[in-house]
Amino acid sequence: MSFVVLAILVSAANLVLAHVGLTNIDSSWYDAHATFYGDMSGGETMQGACGYGDLFKQGYGLETAALSTALFNNGQTCGACFELMCVNSQYCKPNAGTIKITATNFCPPNYAEPFQYHWCNPPNNHFDLSMKMFLSFAEYRGGIVPVKFRRMMCGKSGGVRFEIKGNPYFIMVLVYNVGGAGDVTNVEIRGHKSNWIAMSRNWGQIWNTGLNLVGQRLSFVVRTSDGRSLAFFNVAPENWGFGQTYEGKLNF
Repeated sequence: MSFVVLAILVSAANLVLAHVGLTNIDSSWYDAHATFYGDMSGGETMQGACGYGDLFKQGYGLETAALSTALFNNGQTCGACFELMCVNSQYCKPNAGTIKITATNFCPPNYAEPFQYHWCNPPNNHFDLSMKMFLSFAEYRGGIVPVKFRRMMCGKSGGVRFEIKGNPYFIMVLVYNVGGAGDVTNVEIRGHKSNWIAMSRNWGQIWNTGLNLVGQRLSFVVRTSDGRSLAFFNVAPENWGFGQTYEGKLNF
């Protein structure tokens, strides 16, 4: 069977797999607390421990949060989406409803005194929101509020995007704008002259390989935490460059 025919069959099978059937995401409600960092412009929420850059250009905006150690899971939760509601506090805004955010950063633990500021320490579930998102359901003077949260499916516009970084001998790829479960658990890469290669998680949602694939068309297989996979064939052309972003035709 030729590679072209195999590619078409695998792509079709993965497309069906990604869009049919029940998700494995746990949508139960859990208890946590929420604070905020930065100002209304959201400048301090850019970059961060998930490897994302300008969150406005990448489509995340200010609908984001930094997660505590228990939720961040060493960066494996980056890209996941959550729904939060403010509960059981005089600082919850009446009829504010819920907010929806994407995990884009890490809220590090603090082991210094005073202990009342150890919100992000294990085993606490905590969301450090952008100021805009916090103020959409709680009063500024509240500072920290109890919340209920649950995982939700991510709705993204356009295809999954691949930003290529590094150098010819250490290629790094940021995978972002991922719909569905949102958090990527495995990435494979293939040059049109090579075999499929499993990439390693560098940090957050940046994946790397030591194979030199310069001058080859690049394809990817991406798997998310709910077990769904999609194949993206020939996403980057032979003349792809470092610092460039390439968008697939599919999303979860």
